[in-house]
Amino acid sequence: MYFTDPVTTVLSIITCVFLAIVLYGRKKIIHPLYPPGPPRWPIIGNMHMIDMKRPYLTFHKLAEKYGPIYSLQIGTQEMVVLCGYEAVKEALVNHAEEFSDRPNVPAFMDISPGHGVIFASGNSWKAMRRFTLSTLRDFGMGKRTLEDTIIEECNNMVIALKAYKGKPFENTAITNTAVANIIVSILLGYRFDYDDPKLHRLTFLFNEIIRISGTPMAMLYNAFPSFMQWLPGSHRDISAHTREMHDFIRETFTRQRNQLDVNDQRTLIDVFLVKQKEERPNPELYFHDENLTAVVLDLFGAGVETTATTLQWGVLLMMKYPAVQTNVQNEIEKVIGSGEPCLAHRKQMPYTDAVIHEIQRFADLAPMSAPHCTTEDVTLKGCFIPKGTHVIPLLHSVLRDKEYFEKPDEFYPQHFLDSDGNFVKNDAFIPFSAGKRSCAGENLAKMELFLFFTTLLQNFTFQPPPGATLDLTAAVGFSAHPVKHEICAVSRT
Repeated sequence: MYFTDPVTTVLSIITCVFLAIVLYGRKKIIHPLYPPGPPRWPIIGNMHMIDMKRPYLTFHKLAEKYGPIYSLQIGTQEMVVLCGYEAVKEALVNHAEEFSDRPNVPAFMDISPGHGVIFASGNSWKAMRRFTLSTLRDFGMGKRTLEDTIIEECNNMVIALKAYKGKPFENTAITNTAVANIIVSILLGYRFDYDDPKLHRLTFLFNEIIRISGTPMAMLYNAFPSFMQWLPGSHRDISAHTREMHDFIRETFTRQRNQLDVNDQRTLIDVFLVKQKEERPNPELYFHDENLTAVVLDLFGAGVETTATTLQWGVLLMMKYPAVQTNVQNEIEKVIGSGEPCLAHRKQMPYTDAVIHEIQRFADLAPMSAPHCTTEDVTLKGCFIPKGTHVIPLLHSVLRDKEYFEKPDEFYPQHFLDSDGNFVKNDAFIPFSAGKRSCAGENLAKMELFLFFTTLLQNFTFQPPPGATLDLTAAVGFSAHPVKHEICAVSRT
């Protein structure tokens, strides 16, 4: 049993209230090829056997008994779990269209009820994803103009870190602000100062939403929404935090709408508002305010949280493995010297590139990915999965796949190097997921990670505070953050 006392109490209440429904139990699956799975209990399904704080560990373990495609029940929700690279690739790439939908998950619907890019489905999602990808490209994703913006922000971050003069500090706020300023420049056309309380509040709210979404209370809420919505608990903070972020976004685009010049579109919001004007005669509207709010929130959250958290893992791992840090710094000195890092250097720096990839793999930032839903009946590797099935492509199991990674549970940059020290790709490296639902900002994140990481290690040697113990256990949450820790950024210049 992994339940904490509050969780056990809630489950006991739920069981007592609903056990009177004698006929309730596992939904009978009549198809003989439906994926196998563990026996269900009435009402709670398989919740009794799941680590409620880190369910992906239980899901990975269950694959050892039931295979790479198996079923289970969380509360009233039947779902199918895909484990290992082969199963996930078969679904998300080879059957991309059939696995392209999103299920109705209460906590996620509180964040964005079917709007935007991440949690939307159907034609609205397709329209918003096309818009997002094309607009990010137009605003320089993968181009020199955006690279210059990132380099400038890297230099601002170096100045902020040097102010601590090698003394211990917690680096979450600075890292969040530096990364946020890149996506904010695309969305809003300006940047925040490192001590701006508004940005600190926004990043705090989003990080809290992500953290709470992965807690046991949120899992109970998703399993029993009609019951849990009346109970107090952290799961109710998701809606409150989201409303506060929505208020800021709406205030921002309302201001930009009042100043809009269709001949001078400087931000993603400007482009959306112009599309909105053009679409108005169309009865089937996609470019409405709800989608604009959701798209901005999706891009802000995904554009800050994933990259900033990966950089935090990177610094933590460099402190834990100083020999790796030294090797990266030696390569930086050999290739870049005291000059300014740029993307053109990446191909000349195989070891650094391998370390960045291994940081992403080891960090395992989205271990359960965002859930998928089947758009039609599909047969996957001999298993029948009905239309409308909630599907979990377990990215944790892909990034820990023993068939593709020699030391899956260790930090081992050689996963991406051949015997001659050349960088090699690994098919199972899909931290941004794959297929039609892969991260729209993947190319931007890759640019940011290389430029921020190389700039940081060019300017600093990262060390733990004296006597500190470095914990590589991920904190509880939907995204795998490192636990809170302090760092010492010792200047090398």
